[in-house]
Amino acid sequence: MSKFATAGLIALALAVSACGKAGSDGQSATGPASEELMKAAREQFKALPASYKEVEGFSASQDLIDLGAMLYHDPRLSGSHALSCASCHNIGLGGGDNASTSIGHNWQQGGRNAPTVLNATFNFAQFWDGRAKDLVEQAGGPMVNPIEMDSPKEHIVEQIKSIPGYAAAFAKAFPGQKDPITLENIQKSIAAFEATLITPNAPFDQYLNGKPGALDQTQKAGLKLFVDTGCASCHNGMNVGGSMYAKFGMASDPDPKYRPPGDKGRMAVTNQASDLYSYKVPTLRNVALTAPYFHNGSVWDLREAVKVMAKAQLGKDLSDGDADKIVAFLGSLTGDQPDVRVPILPASGPNTTRPMRN
Repeated sequence: MSKFATAGLIALALAVSACGKAGSDGQSATGPASEELMKAAREQFKALPASYKEVEGFSASQDLIDLGAMLYHDPRLSGSHALSCASCHNIGLGGGDNASTSIGHNWQQGGRNAPTVLNATFNFAQFWDGRAKDLVEQAGGPMVNPIEMDSPKEHIVEQIKSIPGYAAAFAKAFPGQKDPITLENIQKSIAAFEATLITPNAPFDQYLNGKPGALDQTQKAGLKLFVDTGCASCHNGMNVGGSMYAKFGMASDPDPKYRPPGDKGRMAVTNQASDLYSYKVPTLRNVALTAPYFHNGSVWDLREAVKVMAKAQLGKDLSDGDADKIVAFLGSLTGDQPDVRVPILPASGPNTTRPMRN
């Protein structure tokens, strides 16, 4: 961590400690201390924007986003015609699937917990091991993965072209292109839609935007513990995480049920021994909605997850009471959920491939 980040954490901890008792309006009775707390918090965290349509450096048109919504929900991108992006990243379930690991093609079980798609556009890399640099690259992985959607790479474009209604949608989304139905454009469309799936206006965002009473005193106490314990050293920034890799077990090795030895983490991508059991630090945005937790979905209770992480990452033993305060703070990270209408998909054509059974 930089010296500036460290200074910010210390300032935040001191500011929270200096806060007086709450008044009847839920705000600190000592205005200057409350203002200092807010100022220090802003040095470590950043509120989400109200809306977002940027996709890896370009602004997405509404036609591109609408096409991406169709493809995101279309199960015909899978070999079985039974699975779509939305199967494992259900917007109504906090952007995940409420399962330890996802069920894929032919009832195969995935190896890792499906990370939330909400606010994923603000992560510095995608997947637990960071093997995709951005949402565009990420969108192509599950479609061709034999355990997930199991659609042969060369078949994806052929399949979309066989569905007559997609021709006009691609022409609108990619004007001027002679042959717009390409794998790159399919991935770009899905990424454009996913980039809009943000959750602004959480109580913590309101707090960062100048509303001291947006957090109650228990949540403020949890914020103090979150900083004092060291959680914010990895979980910071706009996404309260998602900006770095960290070894799971920095202070002590967690129980194998939390960190199965067979999953080598980022080391499987880089072949570097230093990356053994390293994973992308997950965003904590909407974490109260995204159980189960950890890369293998081994924990269903958020308080347990907080205590395990404090011990494994920071060497700290948290009491149930302190863990509950941190959980209260984490609850303030739940923002306005995306209001998404499931699109009507174009009908299959006579040449559309039929579902595979195996």
